[in-house]
Amino acid sequence: MLDLTKLAQQMQGISQQLTLEATATRQRLDRANLLMAQANDRQSELVEQHELWRDRLSFTAAIPIEPLDTRIEIDPAPAAHTVIATDGSQIAPSHHEIAYCYLINVGRIILHYGQSKLPLLDSLPEVFYRPEDLYVSRQWGIRTEEWMGYQRTALEAQILAELGQALSDEMNVPTISLVDGSLIYWFLEQMPAEARDRILTPILAAWDQLKAIGVPLVGYISASRSGEAMNFLRLQSCAYLAPDCATNCSEVVDRAPCQVLDPLKDAAIWGMLLQPGERSPLWKSSARIQEFYGDHAVHFCYVNVGSEIARVEVPAWVAKDSVMLNSALSLVLAQVQKGYGYPVALAEAHNQAVVRGGDRARFFALLEQQMIKAGLRNVGTSYKEARKRGSIA
Repeated sequence: MLDLTKLAQQMQGISQQLTLEATATRQRLDRANLLMAQANDRQSELVEQHELWRDRLSFTAAIPIEPLDTRIEIDPAPAAHTVIATDGSQIAPSHHEIAYCYLINVGRIILHYGQSKLPLLDSLPEVFYRPEDLYVSRQWGIRTEEWMGYQRTALEAQILAELGQALSDEMNVPTISLVDGSLIYWFLEQMPAEARDRILTPILAAWDQLKAIGVPLVGYISASRSGEAMNFLRLQSCAYLAPDCATNCSEVVDRAPCQVLDPLKDAAIWGMLLQPGERSPLWKSSARIQEFYGDHAVHFCYVNVGSEIARVEVPAWVAKDSVMLNSALSLVLAQVQKGYGYPVALAEAHNQAVVRGGDRARFFALLEQQMIKAGLRNVGTSYKEARKRGSIA
């Protein structure tokens, strides 16, 4: 039980700290605005510097594809359109349960607007219990719990492509496929090649399917903490003739001279520059994992959706098609408006996927019945788990 009396004594200085941080943030925003204007005048030069010195930089900076002063108002969505979305949830494996296994549940959503068609709102569960499913990741030093999350990401992409494929024969209105979160899978960078391929290959195959049927893929990131665009401004604020971090700042203990904006994030500066319904210039991410993405290199922009500054990511084939990109952004903005601040399709996909306490209990009850039918004995949870679920106090 949380002791609020003791907690209140520790929170007395929070308001003062927040006031100091707000003042510092305003100063950083003014500095960022100035650097943005300066970088706009030298954009081509800074992009060339990035290409030349990329391997010597100590940070990952995105590359602007459009002029930095670009502000584009997003067109209204057409009355008739379709939105596809998936999201996943899981039951993690536990040695204290009646069996060591895990479950992934993927919510599936198809919403038709301005059409006489019924929506799809359901979920697809899949149980992983075979030794090759549970322990395959151990050979690469990856815990089963982590591998489960990676498998979930791949399943979400595969099911999204299946939904798009199912609609391809009757697709006569603008359609988008939505996922919650980034399309840049940073966690794959440090993986051994074999492990990475097991996750990334089916994801890219699913994206190929969406590209083939002409359905733009969009990753929607709410409350983004990314600083890729701000990192581009570090090239402008560099105190040296060449941005050679490995040489110039290798012995810097505290912070490099170019980190004048830290810890400011991208969304903060665009919140100052964008009006509701506008988007920022397009950027190309420089994340190294994209070396394996092929035609799907991730581009992004920031959109003032009214309630927040959202980061919207698309593959290169969407970013390079201005008609497809503008259509996708208009449908995303419409989704946020219909969902009162968050895309309604993603919210519904989450609601379909989420595994609540009662669902978890019924899952293990069903599993217990099957184990008893199979003739297994001593079926039950560990004593530790049993005591945690009930109290004698």
